[in-house]
Amino acid sequence: MIVRWGLESLQGVLDELSLKRPLMITTARWRELELPVQRRFDGVKPHAEVSGVRDALALVGDADALLAVGGGSALDTAKAVSSESGLPIVSVPTTYSGAEWSPSFGVRDAARGVKGGGTGARLEGIVYEPQLTLGLPPFETAGTALNALAHCAEALYTRGHNPDGDEHALDGARLISTWLPEVLERGDDPEARRGLLEGAMHAGAALRVGMGVGHAMAQALGGRYGLPHGAMNAVCLPEALRFNREVAAEEIERLGGAMNAGPPIERVSELAALACPTRLRDFEVPRQDLESIAEAAAARAPAKANPRPAPPEEIEKLLEAVW
Repeated sequence: MIVRWGLESLQGVLDELSLKRPLMITTARWRELELPVQRRFDGVKPHAEVSGVRDALALVGDADALLAVGGGSALDTAKAVSSESGLPIVSVPTTYSGAEWSPSFGVRDAARGVKGGGTGARLEGIVYEPQLTLGLPPFETAGTALNALAHCAEALYTRGHNPDGDEHALDGARLISTWLPEVLERGDDPEARRGLLEGAMHAGAALRVGMGVGHAMAQALGGRYGLPHGAMNAVCLPEALRFNREVAAEEIERLGGAMNAGPPIERVSELAALACPTRLRDFEVPRQDLESIAEAAAARAPAKANPRPAPPEEIEKLLEAVW
């Protein structure tokens, strides 16, 4: 994977990869950004809806690459197109989701209210440009940063975690804990934005190790109601850490040491509350739906990789705790 900083390095990345005809996949927000692309698709929909993926596939034509510009939805749409077409991806992330590091992706079928996914995207390059994050609103900033922090936390104890992933997870947690409060106070500060983006970069690298039950809950909630994935991680992560504490106490303490701010679960809760509601009722999730949401979460891969068994009845208790 080629990783560069600064949008001015994008052409060099494309040249290094011998890519000459990229299709840009983005949202309307970034469609006017001047980039070396052959054509543009700006119809990305929240949660990478399957209708948007189909529309993007129809524009591939003779493109020899995909340039994904945006947050998790744009990147997941591009990854779904890559998986289907075989085209390589160069990503320019504009949030802190970390999706640029994982070949896996999630797509949402809005008609059925479910979120599925796949893998097999060809990830070839990433270009980070902090200037593109300066206008990110507080809610989206905090939500995507908490998604990144969840990648760090769960990478430390998911089944199959390894020393390399641990190192990225701890570096990411340290940077996110340090810079997220600063960014929410001074959203136009390039230094703070760069620090948070560096944290998200490490979190994305840690994401390749895997995820746990907190992510499974967030995915099930987002798929059912179209709720922001980052905000759902902000709601679910503290309770997921409490659930796993009896089998991963050492790993959670390491997380706390990296954040350098007192008890780890309390620190995560503090960060989550900075700009996001912290109860499912605040997002109008019906309490009577918690049982079926728990069943959907338990069937997802992150729940199965959790270090403590997470059957539906246990996940329902976690959802009740955050409702």
